[in-house]
Amino acid sequence: MTHNDTNLLGTVHGGVIMKLVDDAAGAVAGRHSGGPAVTASMDEMAFLEPVRVGDLVHVKAQVNWTGRTSMEVGVRVLAERWNESAPATQVGSAYLVFAAVDADGKPRRVPQVLPETERDKRRYQEAQIRRTHRLARRRAIMDLREKRAAEGFED
Repeated sequence: MTHNDTNLLGTVHGGVIMKLVDDAAGAVAGRHSGGPAVTASMDEMAFLEPVRVGDLVHVKAQVNWTGRTSMEVGVRVLAERWNESAPATQVGSAYLVFAAVDADGKPRRVPQVLPETERDKRRYQEAQIRRTHRLARRRAIMDLREKRAAEGFED
């Protein structure tokens, strides 16, 4: 990371890290689905430690869960000092949902992810929980908007 990546506090701007996360997750989603995949949502981005100028940043991504045309990608962000031999430490994590699209931008099927290890199985189950919460939140918001519209409120 360089001085061009910093925020007003002198650490790396969160938006720079988010772009790295989105790029890595998009590459993994595209590889898994065998073609283009677009970001549908970012469920969570946790910044655990600041990233400093000079840090070497590693971004690791994995498909945790797949639906018919969408997939959740989990991302870990690690950083290490360029001039130290200490191991990289986790500085962030995120969960993104990608939709696979065809040449016309229409949704297309994705191959199922088959969890193999116990860790993969845990990540798959956690992704299903996040999906359930996303859908319930969306449904509750839509219900509220319909109710307010029926009461004559314009938003």
